[in-house]
Amino acid sequence: MIVVIDYGVGNVKSVTNAVKYIGCETKVSCDPADIESADGLILPGVGACGYAMEKLGGLADVICDVAKGGKPLLGICLGFQILFDESFEHGTFKCLGLVEGKVVPIPAGRTIPHMGWNYVKFPERMDLFAGLGDGKHFAFAHSYYAEVTDGDAVVAYTDYGMDIAASVQKGNIFGCQFHPEKSGVDGLDVLRNFEKYCKGATC
Repeated sequence: MIVVIDYGVGNVKSVTNAVKYIGCETKVSCDPADIESADGLILPGVGACGYAMEKLGGLADVICDVAKGGKPLLGICLGFQILFDESFEHGTFKCLGLVEGKVVPIPAGRTIPHMGWNYVKFPERMDLFAGLGDGKHFAFAHSYYAEVTDGDAVVAYTDYGMDIAASVQKGNIFGCQFHPEKSGVDGLDVLRNFEKYCKGATC
């Protein structure tokens, strides 16, 4: 079972509907017992990192513990951004620290927020994109982006007048800046690949 973590921030319903659509057994919960027993976790979110971390509260420690223990975790949009060390969105905020890096504003000179479909070029060895070719277009909506400094992370980028991290994998920890649940057939395939990874993982 995949648990979609409901911590009161954003797009839980659309993510849950997409996961159910692909036939995956899923549960929406913020119960630590459900999180600990799940085959995999999805951390969604829309908004600002500081608010998200405040809403997570003590649940942040539970998520970090199970992810460090090997349980697959997929952060989407804001859930992707809070995987990193810190965010500079409306202040400076400590995040989950599961992937080394920081979340900073998209530089001026570009349309902000970045909204719409962008092409993501896939590197080798990213489980989320298995079987999807060299790259696909996905739906983005964000004003801040992650500067990834983690040497153990594999990163897929999109071009927005500069390289922006679109997705990351560090072992069992995954993140998508884009919204797979809003990205049509290819986005659903990303979620299917995450489900396959969860089924093959030993938690």
